[in-house]
Amino acid sequence: MASVTHDVVDEAAAGRTRAAQPYMNPYLAGIGLGLVLLAAFVLVGRGLGASGAFNSTIAWLVSLVAPGYAKSNEFLSAYLEEGTHPLKAWLVFEVVGAFVGALLSGLLAGRVGLGVEKGPRVSVGTRLALAFVGGGLMAVGAAFARGCTSGQALTGGALLNLGSWAFMMCVFGGAYAVAAFFRRQWR
Repeated sequence: MASVTHDVVDEAAAGRTRAAQPYMNPYLAGIGLGLVLLAAFVLVGRGLGASGAFNSTIAWLVSLVAPGYAKSNEFLSAYLEEGTHPLKAWLVFEVVGAFVGALLSGLLAGRVGLGVEKGPRVSVGTRLALAFVGGGLMAVGAAFARGCTSGQALTGGALLNLGSWAFMMCVFGGAYAVAAFFRRQWR
C-alpha cells in the first residue's frame, strides 16, 4: 500500500494527545444522515443544503455595503426578504451546527490537528491552490445547478427530482473522469 505523507505542524501542540479513533461505519453514517434529513423535513419542513447559507451571508454583506444594488439584484434580493434578517435563515443555523458538530466530533475522536494532507508529489502551495480552485468550481457549479451537493443529492434525491439525479450522475461521472490523475498525486 502506498504511503501518504502528512505535513502536520507539531501534533502535540495541535491538540492530538491520544490515538485517533477509527472512522464511523459508512453504512451507519448513511442511515444517520437519512434520519437527519427526515427529521429536517418533519421538524422544519425543509431538507438539507449548505449553499443557501453562504448566499444569505453574501446577500447580507452586499446589503451592508451597497443596499440599493442588493435590492435591485434579482439573485441577492431573494435572500433579503422584508422583516427577516438573512442570517436568521434555517440554512445558516444548519451550517453553523454542522461546523460545531464536526469540530466536536473531531475533538472527541482525537482527529483535530493543524496540517495539510497531501501526496509526496505535490507541494503544500500546490495542494492549497488546487483546493481553492476546486472549492471555487464547486461554488460555481452549485450556482448553475441551483443547489449544492447536499441540497441537490440529499434533499432533491430524496424527493426523486429528476434534475437532482442528473446532477449526481454528473458529479460521479466527473469524479471518475479525473480520479486517476489525482490518485497519482498521492503516490
